[in-house]
Amino acid sequence: MLKLQIQDKRIECGTDEAGRGCLAGPVTAAAVILPTDFKHPFLTDSKQLSAKQRNELRKIIEQEAVCYHVEHVMMDEIDNLNILNASIEAMHRAISKLNEVPEFIAVDGNRFKPYTAIPHECVIKGDAKFLHIAAASVLAKTHRDEFMSNLHDLFPHYNWIKNKGYPTREHRLAIEKYGPCSFHRKSFQLYAKQLAMNFS
Repeated sequence: MLKLQIQDKRIECGTDEAGRGCLAGPVTAAAVILPTDFKHPFLTDSKQLSAKQRNELRKIIEQEAVCYHVEHVMMDEIDNLNILNASIEAMHRAISKLNEVPEFIAVDGNRFKPYTAIPHECVIKGDAKFLHIAAASVLAKTHRDEFMSNLHDLFPHYNWIKNKGYPTREHRLAIEKYGPCSFHRKSFQLYAKQLAMNFS
């Protein structure tokens, strides 16, 4: 069973993103504040769950959370900011639109920029350790998957309903054959500059 949150007596949100390693579509982040009595037997890192489990959990989280918000940062901003900074920007926007202001932010991973003056802690594999980060992971993943699936009829040759924009062999071959479309990230590279933080 995952722990509820890091700090016992603070209003704490968990935040996570989905789609950082994709070739197409937005990077999507969620922020979630859960009630202090929240429990669920199989809520964990969304990558360890089936699509059916994620969608079932999404309904539960959205019904039972104190508050939550999901934000997409689109391709043009990803190209401009780089994927790491765009991911952090998505998390900031999700936190900013919570109906309740958190007193502490729990972040999945090891890179984050301070959001206003609210203290935060980065937790590597936090979505497998804390319920609110796991909940954010599920919401980010399901909302992004839904976004990409809804594009499938417009761009069926990329098969986004299956690969959701990730760099599968099928997706790469489709880009070679048909070229990129307006939903592809034009600057995406798995190089250090994509993981550099910009504080300007």
